[in-house]
Amino acid sequence: MRKISLIGLAVLFTLLCSCKGFESHLKNPDANVRLTKANEYYDSKQWYKANAMYASLIPVVRGTANYEELLYRYAYTFYNQKDYLSSSYQFRNFVDNFPNSPRAEEAEFMYAKSLYIDAPKFTMDQTSTYKAMSALYSFTSMYKNSKFTPEVNRYIDECRNRLEKKEASAAKLYFDMQEYKAAKVAYNTTLQEYPDSQLADYYHYMIVRADYLYAKGSRAEKQEERYNDMLASYKTLKDLYPESIYLKNAAPLVEAAQQELIKIRNNNEHN
Repeated sequence: MRKISLIGLAVLFTLLCSCKGFESHLKNPDANVRLTKANEYYDSKQWYKANAMYASLIPVVRGTANYEELLYRYAYTFYNQKDYLSSSYQFRNFVDNFPNSPRAEEAEFMYAKSLYIDAPKFTMDQTSTYKAMSALYSFTSMYKNSKFTPEVNRYIDECRNRLEKKEASAAKLYFDMQEYKAAKVAYNTTLQEYPDSQLADYYHYMIVRADYLYAKGSRAEKQEERYNDMLASYKTLKDLYPESIYLKNAAPLVEAAQQELIKIRNNNEHN
């Protein structure tokens, strides 16, 4: 136990000395010494210390030959600390200050990538995802043959998938709340915005289900029209996706709708 305590004290002493050294470097009036130390922290991946040192140097170094390199590294200190919102801002700041830099393309990419990483999962508000997509599309427009293009395209696809999930989850929520008319509208909107979705046949199937349940719960005078709408939705599913696994799931609903239509027509003939 005594040996463990001594080791703990030694570690604590080392940390205190390290912090004291960092504070003294941060307060050093010689900007060149601070810049050298900041670069040492950066090269040794001590991102927090490098970040603080660079921040203290920005007012002094702005407009000098060292400013471009400092801004470039400063942005990466945020990125490597996983502060992606700040890194997006700083990479954008780098491009605005040095649009003709050989590093402008990389910084533009890192700006978009930071926004992409910072965007939340699909269950949250997707404003950030739209902003990330805008930046990613802008990059592909500016740099046609960039080495970053494959990665950018992958991020765009993932953003679209995230937004599609958001749309589809809203449609499913309407369905689960038994708001079947709203669910149909929402699934149709999803199909319009993502016509090439791998889940397109599933969305059409959910429209069939929504139509069926909407018709079933309708007033008698509305049921015939709405069951016919449901059969039309099924026909669309079958025509567009003749091999869909969901056709089998929809078949019992079709049969039930047809039986209900026979009853309705028989009743109409007897009235």
